[in-house]
Amino acid sequence: MTEKKFNWSILIGAAFLMASSAIGPGFLTQTALFTAQLGASFGFVILLSIILDAIAQLNIWRIIAVADKPAQDIANEVFPGLGYFISLLVFLGGMAFNIGNIAGAGLGLNVLFGVSVGQGAIMSAIIAIGIFIYKESGKAMDAFAKTMGCLKILLALFVAYISKPPLMEAAIRSVNPTHFSFTAVLTIVGGTVGGYITFAGAHRLLDARQTGVQNLPAISKGAVSAVGLASVMRLLLFIAALGVVSAGNKLNPDNPAASVFQLAAGQIGYKLFGLIMWSAGISSVVGSAFTSISFIKSFHPVILKFNRQIIIAFIIVSCIIFLLIGKPVKILIAVGAINGFILPLALGIMLIAAYRNKIISNYKQPLWLTILGVLVVAVMTWMSYGAIVQLMHQ
Repeated sequence: MTEKKFNWSILIGAAFLMASSAIGPGFLTQTALFTAQLGASFGFVILLSIILDAIAQLNIWRIIAVADKPAQDIANEVFPGLGYFISLLVFLGGMAFNIGNIAGAGLGLNVLFGVSVGQGAIMSAIIAIGIFIYKESGKAMDAFAKTMGCLKILLALFVAYISKPPLMEAAIRSVNPTHFSFTAVLTIVGGTVGGYITFAGAHRLLDARQTGVQNLPAISKGAVSAVGLASVMRLLLFIAALGVVSAGNKLNPDNPAASVFQLAAGQIGYKLFGLIMWSAGISSVVGSAFTSISFIKSFHPVILKFNRQIIIAFIIVSCIIFLLIGKPVKILIAVGAINGFILPLALGIMLIAAYRNKIISNYKQPLWLTILGVLVVAVMTWMSYGAIVQLMHQ
C-alpha cells in the first residue's frame, strides 16, 4: 500500500463505530443487572474489563492493520479453514446480537412515542437500512456513530448526576471489592470487545484503506479511544444505577435499565431511557450488520459485489426473527457471555499471526503487547471455565 495521509475523521468514526457497537441494549441491561447484584464492587469488574479490553483491542487492531487483511483471511493463513469457523461464530453471534439490538431500538421508540415494540423495531430497521442505501454509506455510518455515541454519553451523564451515587464507596470498591463474579467479567468483556465488536473498528479502517505500519501510532490511539468511549459510558451507567440501588430502590428484573432512569428522574428519566435505548439499539444494528458481513465478504466475489444488499438483508432477517420470537431479554445477557467465549480464540489466532512473516512481513510486534495479549487469552479462558462452573451450580 502506498503511503498517504491518515484520515483522522475515519479513525474517530471507527472508534465510535466500535464503541457504539458495544453500547447496545444488552450493554445497558447487563450494567444495570450486575450493579444490582454486586453493588459498588461492580466497579472492580469494570476496571478489570477496561484493562482486558484495551489489551485485546490494541493487539487485534494493530495486527489487522499490518496484515492489511480482514480477520477471517488472517485466521485461514494461520490454519486452513480456521477463518471459516471464526466467521461462522462471529456471524451467528452478530445475528443474535442484532435481534436484541432491533428489540432494544423498538423498545426505545415504544417508550418515546407509545408505538408497539414491533412497530418501533420495523421503523428502526428502516432507518438503519437507509444508512446503507445511501451512496456514501461509509461516511454516513461514521457520522451516525459519532452522533449517537455523544448523545448516549450526555444522557447517561445527566442521569448519573441526578441519581446522587456514593462516589467514594464506588472508588474504594473498584480496587477493594467485597463481591466478585466470573460471569460478570466474562459478560462485560464479551459485551465490550467480544465477538464481532472488537473487529468493528479494525474492519472499518480496512474498508477505508487506512492501514499499514506507517499508520500504527494513529491506529493504536483509535483502539484505546474506542475502549475509552465504551468505558466512559459503562462507568456513567454504573454510577447512575449505583445511586438508585444505594437509595434502597429495587430494579425491575424485566427491564433493569429502564428502572434506573425512571427511579432516578421520574417520567423525564423514563423518556430519556427511551431515547438512550433507541440510540443504543440503532447504532448497534448498524455496527453489527456492517461487521458481521465484513467477516464473509472476502470468501466469494459475489458477496463482495453485493456487500451492501447483503447487509440490508441481514438487518431485515434480524427484524423478522425478532417479530416472530418477541423480545429476547435473556439473549442480551447470554450473547455477551457467548462473545466472551469467542474472544480468547480470536485473540489467540491474531497473536500467532503476529509471528508469521508471510502474514505480517517484516513487522515486529512489541513483546510487551504479546505477553499481555497471552495473559488476556489465559484469563478469559479461565473465566470462561469459571463462568460455566458457576452456571452449573446455580
